[in-house]
Amino acid sequence: MATERAGTWLPEAGKLELGSCCGPRMLSPERLALTDYEYLAQRHVLTYMEDAVCQLLENKEDISQYGIARFFTEYFNSVCQGTHILFREFSFIQATPHNRASFLRAFWRCFRTVGKNGDLLTMKEYHCLLQLLCPDFPLELTQKAARIVLMDDAMDCLMSFSDFLFAFQIQFYYSEFLESVAAIYQDLLSGKNPNTVIVPTSSSGQHRQRPALGEASMLEGVEASLFYQCLENLCDRHKYSCPPPALVKEVLSNVQRLTFYGFLVALSKHHGINQALGALPDKGDLMHDPAMDEELERL
Repeated sequence: MATERAGTWLPEAGKLELGSCCGPRMLSPERLALTDYEYLAQRHVLTYMEDAVCQLLENKEDISQYGIARFFTEYFNSVCQGTHILFREFSFIQATPHNRASFLRAFWRCFRTVGKNGDLLTMKEYHCLLQLLCPDFPLELTQKAARIVLMDDAMDCLMSFSDFLFAFQIQFYYSEFLESVAAIYQDLLSGKNPNTVIVPTSSSGQHRQRPALGEASMLEGVEASLFYQCLENLCDRHKYSCPPPALVKEVLSNVQRLTFYGFLVALSKHHGINQALGALPDKGDLMHDPAMDEELERL
């Protein structure tokens, strides 16, 4: 029996799934082959069910006025629309790939006028904007995104909205993957055999400490082909989101050697990676949002 709930379909229906901030879309044949439990895990349905129940219990007095069914309908509609992450704690907005993509899209839509007006902001100012949407957003993540743009420049230098946004997208959405990439890069710099590289698989802080990427390592770089071999293996077994391996290969095939930050810059500027992630428009369309403009005009 197919069961419909709040604008999306549960796996029994085998028809639709939640896209990245774009509403439902048709399932591919590969995903139709998933069992119910595999689908629930892949789409993080239980994460949303648990969050919905917690909110229900926290606000049961208010919700009792219009009913539980309406609450769940509105909750999952907001998940489909990508507005469920607004003003939520950081642990929630990073909990699923859809949440991360929704947050990126919300940040762009809320603050694109910064870019439209040509304003340049510092890292701390961009962090303040992020905190308007997520009060406990960590400063470290904003600093890492700014470092992709600024490289060797001081952290108080000004950045354009588009430069920061695309760097932030890579750092935020692929944060765990990039931690592992940084570890691999350090191992290659130290001359370790890539076949014996120990790669951390979480950001919990339990993996062994590594030295920071210093100026010497940034200038020296590593061999691109060897770097790709390690990243190819990483993409195959990484439990977090990572860029499509074919696009990573494309980035690394254009150079003989590269630095860690050079790699991050290339990822942030790659049109195909932005399209694959699906949260932001192309750079040329970054200042255009007809739906939002229409809504602002109405208000």
